Amino acid sequence: MSKVILASQLPSKQKASLAPGLKQRHVTMLSIAGVIGAGLFVGSGHAIASAGPAAIIAYLLAGTLVVLVMRMLGEMAVASPDTGSFSTYADRAIGRWAGFTIGWLYWWFWVLVIPLEAIAAAAILNAWFPAIDTWLFALAVTFLLTVSNLFSVARYGEFEFWFALLKVIAIIAFIALGAVAMMGVVPDRNVSGLLSLVESHGGFMPNGYTAVIGALLTTMFSFMGTEIVTIAAAESKDPARQITRATKSVIWRIALFYLVSIFIVISIVPWNDPQLVQVGSYQRALELLAIPHAKMIVDVVVLVAVASCLNSAIYTSSRMMFSLAKRGDAPAQLKSTNASHVPRAAVLASTAIGFLTTIANYFAPAQVFAFLLASSGAVALLVYLVIAVAQLRMRKILQENRIAIEFPMWLYPWLTWAVIVFIVAALGTMLMMPQHRYEVLSTALLAVVTVCIGLLSARHRKHAQGVASSSAAA
Repeated sequence: MSKVILASQLPSKQKASLAPGLKQRHVTMLSIAGVIGAGLFVGSGHAIASAGPAAIIAYLLAGTLVVLVMRMLGEMAVASPDTGSFSTYADRAIGRWAGFTIGWLYWWFWVLVIPLEAIAAAAILNAWFPAIDTWLFALAVTFLLTVSNLFSVARYGEFEFWFALLKVIAIIAFIALGAVAMMGVVPDRNVSGLLSLVESHGGFMPNGYTAVIGALLTTMFSFMGTEIVTIAAAESKDPARQITRATKSVIWRIALFYLVSIFIVISIVPWNDPQLVQVGSYQRALELLAIPHAKMIVDVVVLVAVASCLNSAIYTSSRMMFSLAKRGDAPAQLKSTNASHVPRAAVLASTAIGFLTTIANYFAPAQVFAFLLASSGAVALLVYLVIAVAQLRMRKILQENRIAIEFPMWLYPWLTWAVIVFIVAALGTMLMMPQHRYEVLSTALLAVVTVCIGLLSARHRKHAQGVASSSAAA
């Protein structure tokens, strides 16, 4: 491959058309609490119930994977901050088809998060106000957050700042309360502790290592969203610095918010507690600690987490669509911005699909919505895989052109290859497990269709360019 071709693939330093409206505190808080979603408060109960106390191993492995992927993404994002993030890097390092495919799959993933989070928020609000139907609440919450995303990126940042701050306060308060109870400082709040629960409930790994693997596949998806900070940082004043800080902090964020809090839960709640899955791990822990109004407290925290995730879903899907449009992989109208530099067309197009899928959940046959959800089931792993492959190829391009790497991946290329092997093994394991096979096959079908569309689109563009060049020559 010639130097000319390599140079054309190098990261671009061109200024984005989006305005740097996010303040440092917005990006900082987004990087700190962006990883905390409703999956932590609700989904962790399923992982613990299936794997027992060994679920913490699943969270440790999944967290390690995310740390490595974020480091790889950070290397590319510092070199070239872009609102398209890994989709843009895949375009440059792997090929146009790869950027097209992973960009649209990632957009589809977050578009489907919109109805999921809206439905979760509606269920909580309906429990408080049963006279109003859940579908009305779902549409109302989606509408309000859509409006907030239409004004300026600073509005999104401000919402996320306060959402994130409340999530951080809730997690730290839970950890402090659990630690104090475990030390026996508070009267009538003594708990058995992890060792006692392990001894009296079948051991540390009561259901074997296969259950831990199943829990690992579940926990990996709860970390999806960590990469949003590399997308949002492109709309800040010093994106390279913000990305570096956020990527460096991902280790302690995962350690504190996931590993420490999950350790507190498994030290308080027996893994075979029948209420663990029904009410969620954190609510059950508070109930066993005899905390008054435990359900109301957790409902409020989950509502905040859900609103935060919904807000980020609208933002992320719109920015990815905007990036695709800028590269010619989506209709040109979607790359337009208003006076506040907000891609309103992309926001409205993304939320329109979100509204339709929300309505489908309530009024379409159950199989329709189930297939939609399944089609995004393995997107997270595909995104991580593309990031790893793109980083491998991008590093070679940078090295061949003797360009300094400001934020290098650790132990390149060994850790990158380890991540690739791990993800391929995880996808293979999912195919072997009946409860995950449908997700992998549905996502694979969607990916194949997207790749075909991308190749046809590239062929059409090439033909159109050829015709234009012939006309100009004539």
